[in-house]
Formats: sequence, C-alpha cells, structure tokens
Amino acid sequence: MTTQDHQGAAEAADGQALAAAGGLVYPVAPGYRVKVRQGPGTDTPVVRLLADGARIKIRCQTHGEKVSGPYGTSDIWDNIAPGEYISDTYVRTGSSGMVAPTCVN
Repeated sequence: MTTQDHQGAAEAADGQALAAAGGLVYPVAPGYRVKVRQGPGTDTPVVRLLADGARIKIRCQTHGEKVSGPYGTSDIWDNIAPGEYISDTYVRTGSSGMVAPTCVN
C-alpha cells in the first residue's frame, strides 16, 4: 500500500467516524480562504474567513444568491453554524444538488 493509499484510507475512516457522529464533513476548495457570511448572499456581512484547507460540516442548505466558484455556479448556500453560510460552489460535496436537509427559518 502506498502512502497515498494510507492517507485515503485514513480520510475515509475519518469521514465514516464523523458521519456516525451525526454529519458528513466536506473539504473547502484548496487554495481559498472562503468568506463565511451571515446569510445566503454576498450582500450579507462577513462573519469570518475559513482557513485554506478547511473542512466543514453542513448543518443544512438553502437557496440564495447565485455565485460562481471553483466547483461551478449555484444558488445553494451551506449553513455551517448558526448565522454562518458559505456558497456551496466552494465546497467539494460531489454533487451539484443538495446534500443536506433544507434549512428551516
């Protein structure tokens, strides 16, 4: 087994453990410090920046402003904490659609 195989196996095990703990964790696009916003649009205040290489847990998803990013163009926004949203176009979910429940206001 190569070092890369070991790393992939470890990441898969981490993902399974986190899924068992109540949610999946997704990587943010490499090379980006993504702005976390107060709502699902670029017209809402920036709450904080995610570090390059961050991994996030998506609590729920909602539709908002259409944004283009490294993973395409979409109006899906990921809620990662109360009052914290990032455009799904910066998250590698493996899907162009929703991967989490719809946020309830």
